Amino acid sequence: MEALGRGVVGIHEPDGKVFVSWRLLGTDPTNITFNLYRKTEPVPGRRFGGGGGGGGRRGNTNGPAPGEPVKLNEAPLAGPTWFRDLSANLGGKTSYYVRPVLNGEEQDASAPFVFPAGAPPLPYLSIPLKTIEGYNPGDASAADLDGDGEYELILIQNGRGRDNGQAGLTEPPIFQAYKLDGTLLWEIKLKNIRGGAHYTQLMVYDLDGDGRAEVACKTGDGTIDGKGNPVGDATANHVSSRGHIAKGPEYLTIFDGLTGAALATEKYIPGRHPTKEEPTPEELDETWGDDHFNRSERYLACVAYLDGARPSLVMCRGYYTRSVLAAWDWRDGKLTSRWVFDSDASPENRKYRGQGNHNVSVADVDGDGRDEIVYGAAVIDDNGKGLYSTGWGHGDALHVSDLLPGNPGLEIFSIQERFAGEGMNLRDAKTGRPLLLVPSRHADTEGGDAGEGPGRGASFNIDPRHPGNEAWAFGAGISGLYNAEGKRISDHTPRSCNFAVWWDGDLLRELLDRNLISKWNPEDQTETTLLIAQGQMSINGTKATPALSGDLLGDWREEIVWRSNDGKELRLYTTTIPTKHRLFTLMHDPQYRCAIAWQNVAYNQPPHPSFYLDEAAPLPSRPKIVTVPRIQK
Repeated sequence: MEALGRGVVGIHEPDGKVFVSWRLLGTDPTNITFNLYRKTEPVPGRRFGGGGGGGGRRGNTNGPAPGEPVKLNEAPLAGPTWFRDLSANLGGKTSYYVRPVLNGEEQDASAPFVFPAGAPPLPYLSIPLKTIEGYNPGDASAADLDGDGEYELILIQNGRGRDNGQAGLTEPPIFQAYKLDGTLLWEIKLKNIRGGAHYTQLMVYDLDGDGRAEVACKTGDGTIDGKGNPVGDATANHVSSRGHIAKGPEYLTIFDGLTGAALATEKYIPGRHPTKEEPTPEELDETWGDDHFNRSERYLACVAYLDGARPSLVMCRGYYTRSVLAAWDWRDGKLTSRWVFDSDASPENRKYRGQGNHNVSVADVDGDGRDEIVYGAAVIDDNGKGLYSTGWGHGDALHVSDLLPGNPGLEIFSIQERFAGEGMNLRDAKTGRPLLLVPSRHADTEGGDAGEGPGRGASFNIDPRHPGNEAWAFGAGISGLYNAEGKRISDHTPRSCNFAVWWDGDLLRELLDRNLISKWNPEDQTETTLLIAQGQMSINGTKATPALSGDLLGDWREEIVWRSNDGKELRLYTTTIPTKHRLFTLMHDPQYRCAIAWQNVAYNQPPHPSFYLDEAAPLPSRPKIVTVPRIQK
């Protein structure tokens, strides 16, 4: 896994104080402690005032000489990895960094977090964008593109898009890679790829273990890489008058994460048709179940540790009928097929037809140390064979974690589009055994929906009185809040049924919807607003998701990346609420790290770790991971 740095981050609060936090790594020894330093450059022409001592949680120090670092803590910090600097003076350029302490000896300093001179109080980090006219910032991913141990953001810029069932011309997606200071590293322009949530699934991950992440996606003729070079035929135009792309080659391309250069391109598996690049409508219908691209052009993607040690890329096509998953390895500069699972390849596989969701998840569901692909109501084993299919069909939400600690292993929560007894469900991840079933209802039977089953479903730990994650869904006559053991515990639910975030200091999860974070109060069944991100907006229409959420910086709590209303910035929010809990970065849990990679896929879902967090449960032990060597500059 990634050899991360400390991810030091600071927020200048309205009262002038600075809240600083940093990462505890999954590879850190348990006895590691930290010293925190502040360095303030003198302001030219002004008498230096460094702000005196640290004035943080634990003690003060004497003022430093101008421009010299000052240690803000008296004794090494052995608790949670945050500190509130009570006497900061940000008139001059100010840096914060930590030095780990092991066996009484200070180690190398971390990369600093830097405030420019005169930095105003802001609750977020601003990342200026070079948004192209006619485009808007969309989904984002995070990865270490340059090997320095810190994350960059990879952004999808969206123009005009369409749903798969709609005809009409679109604008092809554009990828942009940014450092957190707004430096644009590269831009990739797709061509002969339709714009829309279900077409382009962006995977960013260090696939070969060289210390720098690669970028992978489906491409077409004329895609321009980050160096300005085309993939395939630069002049080809395969877009029909109705906006569909029904002919021409389909590719899978690996791009260099630092430069955006195309490194390798192979034929996309599977193609539109087993033998033809340009099938007839009848042949398309025979292969996928319709002739107008609504089923054949549904894509998913993920990254998984299929061998338990190194990541593989999994590109997927179809879930309403035929479903195909193709695993690839990027090793030593070569892109090779690992395996292909095709629901139509054999009679045994046909029970996996039509089981996929608008999302995908990755987890070691059987505890063998190797990841499986949770493909909605079915699971594909690490070897490319079907593990099981529940037969419950397609759904719109998917949550995988230790959702019910009393049940061994992991659990899978989902909702189903068809009207049946599994409208909202929880199942044992290894076997598919049902643990919770709440039926959905038609409008003509007890006030359900006339069209489809529930469109929203959530499973988060929001009530400390019940072990496990609470569950609720919107639509199809499903109401009420359920605990993980299947008991209806309230007639009321939170207002949202969307994302969640670890934001305040406890181990319960907070609710994230649109530009709002709120806390569920189980005693009186109300919500307390913790943050309204003014001037920011969510993306993906009614899905109302952030560009990205995850543990990107600082301590184990999660950050949220929203786009500004005018589309000229990404704004990264990080909490300034103290916590008593000391926990390694969630990004060193392999399941959570893979979830950040697939979060942008289709109907975005929030990331979950492989473990359960609760005030009444022990904290997880250190993960059994190996990090790749960091690139030395």
